[in-house]
Amino acid sequence: MEPSAKVDTQPKPRLIVRLGIFLASHHILFSALCCSAGIIALLFLPSLAKNTYLSENALIPGSANPLFSSEDVTEANKFIKGIEAAAGESRGGMEMSKFIVQQMKDLGAEVCYHEFLPHSKHFHPLKFFTSMTNDLAVRPNGTYSNSGTNTIGIIRAPRGDGKEAIVLVTPYNPQRVQANEVLSLALGFSVFSLLSRAAWLSKDIVWLSADSQFGEYTAVSAWLNQYHNPMFVGGVKHEPDGIAEKAEFTDFKRAGTMAAALIFKVGETRNYGDRDSVTMYAEASNGQMPNLDLLNVVHYLAVHRQGFRVNIETISSLLSSAWLRAIAEVIHTLGSILRKINPDWKLDITASDYVEGTANLASSIYNQALGVPTGSHGAFRDYQVDAVSLEFSPTFYIRNENAKSSFLVRGGRSVLTGLLQA
Repeated sequence: MEPSAKVDTQPKPRLIVRLGIFLASHHILFSALCCSAGIIALLFLPSLAKNTYLSENALIPGSANPLFSSEDVTEANKFIKGIEAAAGESRGGMEMSKFIVQQMKDLGAEVCYHEFLPHSKHFHPLKFFTSMTNDLAVRPNGTYSNSGTNTIGIIRAPRGDGKEAIVLVTPYNPQRVQANEVLSLALGFSVFSLLSRAAWLSKDIVWLSADSQFGEYTAVSAWLNQYHNPMFVGGVKHEPDGIAEKAEFTDFKRAGTMAAALIFKVGETRNYGDRDSVTMYAEASNGQMPNLDLLNVVHYLAVHRQGFRVNIETISSLLSSAWLRAIAEVIHTLGSILRKINPDWKLDITASDYVEGTANLASSIYNQALGVPTGSHGAFRDYQVDAVSLEFSPTFYIRNENAKSSFLVRGGRSVLTGLLQA
């Protein structure tokens, strides 16, 4: 008799194992398919993206009437004259800081100075993209050298419990202050002044006048580091240029947990365009982004309530690209055909809108992939605080009083309503 055949008792591999073996053996083809699918999806993304919308209906932006009026513009103009006089007398910018602090005190706000140094240039592998520490260099006589000075004012909310706060930031360079920076400070002061009289506030308001002589990000980052990570520098005092205030730890003022932050400044005058514009910056360290409701609220209010043209950073070379225009025409034609088949498939975007949307998308992807913040809002995202930077670009000459007053009204209302919706 012939011996019986051996029975294969080895169990078959699981389906997931066999699938893995198959993909590994065809990895080149699989990689090519995935890359092609990703590129196709990316090309269709501008036509699939939604317009500005809010996922939180409770925000209802634009439902309230802004309180910012011509009286606040008058206060802003007085502030401009005062700070210009202080800038002419300033020695190292301290006269301007003293003037700002005095104006805050007159409003009943709590005030303090914050002295800081530029970040060190030493490489740290765990802080490659962010700078969350600020090394203090102190002279033997107990004073700081080559430092900047932020001025901070805090309004305590009459109806709040002190647990939450919203931050306003206006950067300026006291060493060589420009007319547009003075206008930024005046805009911040007028909003801060209005909020100091609001009896309905439920969150503390912090106004940070950031000394940007070492960079806007450095000034804000140093203040946030001191705010969240107290540094006890016992016995070290600083009296710059005769200022009597002591820069000790006990003088550093704090509010509640930061709910949101709004950084705004007035840029240089633009000679093109038929209306004033606002450029928004949101990309932070390592590609972080704030809650998009914050961006969409500011965008909605600036466009539909105050008449600004909102600019989003773009890669300008793509706007004139012939191959991108050809792709836009193809997608527009394809979208029109699909719309006839099913009206619910809304892909018929115009070629010009597609090119602009792609340029915006490419810029955002580039900034997020690079991992470097596009402004001082990135310092807030390092502490998981939603923040956005606004750069107002007027189309008028800064010294034009009538146009400046109109701009202050619309800019103040945009900042105020955006701040309260945050």
